[in-house]
Amino acid sequence: MLGGRPGRLRTCTAMAPAASRLRAESELGSLPRRALAQYLLFLKLYPVLTKAVSSGILSAVGNLLAQVIEKKRKKDSQSLDVSGLLRYLVYGFSVTGPLSHYLYIFMEYWVPPEVPWASVKRLLLDRLLFAPAFLLLFFFIMNLLEGKDVNTFVAKMRSGFWPALQMNWRMWTPLQFINVNYVPLQFRVLFANMAALFWYAYLASLRK
Repeated sequence: MLGGRPGRLRTCTAMAPAASRLRAESELGSLPRRALAQYLLFLKLYPVLTKAVSSGILSAVGNLLAQVIEKKRKKDSQSLDVSGLLRYLVYGFSVTGPLSHYLYIFMEYWVPPEVPWASVKRLLLDRLLFAPAFLLLFFFIMNLLEGKDVNTFVAKMRSGFWPALQMNWRMWTPLQFINVNYVPLQFRVLFANMAALFWYAYLASLRK
């Protein structure tokens, strides 16, 4: 009996690292599930604040993406524009997240799914009313955050609004058709924010 113990000890010792690795892999695999569960909880308890925070973060990430792309294109070694990141963070947190939350609720109430041609009506409402209004608000708020005067705002609108709106219609029309008709209401702001990563990158480059 005593002679067999060292062998069993060696076996247990050899198995310990493997068991630790399995536990670590299991914990890593459960991280996305835990994060999603936490997000859903916050979304239920604090819907507007949760959407505002996620919008602010993803807007800042979109601006960061635009800066990185621009630096690689120009082979620029200067540091990142932190003020630009903060402006997009403020805009996403205070405007995009809260306003989108209420606009999607309004759309659901005004054009319920049982209405004839509801999917087309929702899309037209978003494309012809919400999109131009959001774009106008974006240029206006960014002009304020940058401390620019009215003349600069008017000049930016004349040179950038129509190209940006055309790009918005091309890029966002299929995405918003899916979003306003097939994505659950509580996830529509998040869906739009994820898609907006590249959209904010485009807008940031357009404003230079």
